[in-house]
Amino acid sequence: MAFFEIKDLTKTFGGLVAVDSFNCDVERGELVGLIGPNGAGKTTVFNVVNGIYKPTAGKISIEGTEIAGKKPFEVAQHGIGRTFQNIRLFSYLSVAENVRIACHGQAQYGLLHSLFQTPTCRKQDAGLMKTATDLLDLVGLMDRKDELAKNLPYGHQRRLEIARALALKPKLLLLDEPAAGMNPQESDDLSEFILKIRKDYGLTIMLIEHHMDVVMDICERIYVLNFGKRIAAGDPASIQSNREVIEAYLGEEEESA
Repeated sequence: MAFFEIKDLTKTFGGLVAVDSFNCDVERGELVGLIGPNGAGKTTVFNVVNGIYKPTAGKISIEGTEIAGKKPFEVAQHGIGRTFQNIRLFSYLSVAENVRIACHGQAQYGLLHSLFQTPTCRKQDAGLMKTATDLLDLVGLMDRKDELAKNLPYGHQRRLEIARALALKPKLLLLDEPAAGMNPQESDDLSEFILKIRKDYGLTIMLIEHHMDVVMDICERIYVLNFGKRIAAGDPASIQSNREVIEAYLGEEEESA
């Protein structure tokens, strides 16, 4: 049994089939890409996995535990973290506060401890602040920890969003177009960063991305969706030479370049 599995996943919206009997599996520690044209159903897959949408049919499991249909907080408790295509930060809070809030999911004290600032509360808060500081150091944002999140450059906001996801201590990290809007140098830096956090945190990563240089450089296997259906799966070399993939997606990228 694979570490993470999706079996016959289908999601419909009225008469529209957004995802049609999609299957994939990801082994522990792998970095797997999910690519395809706009509207192919990629983000819908992620939204079903992390509980934003309920599946119409199919199964999803992590470490053998079925999670299909669970709420987002329950999915997170099973070790799945997520970033979004459109950055979702607390814009008017500081960089440090954004990460610290995410860290509070690890707190083991209740309301009374918090109200009365008991020794247990203070000790755990100090530990959570240390975790937040370590994450900011990891993503290279310590020198900007007191800035408002909205004032960060776009690429730094992406890193902050990933730091927040890491604060949940995920086993599986879902990255939805992390390189969107980045220039080539920023994309290269992001690729190195993703490889670093995978190694340092022992993560399994599934990545949606339109920057093919990022996908081909760091992904070990790739799944391709088109109109909600899986049309190919394999290593980067086989995907790049797959005629159906070229016609449905990669060829379009070349023409628009």
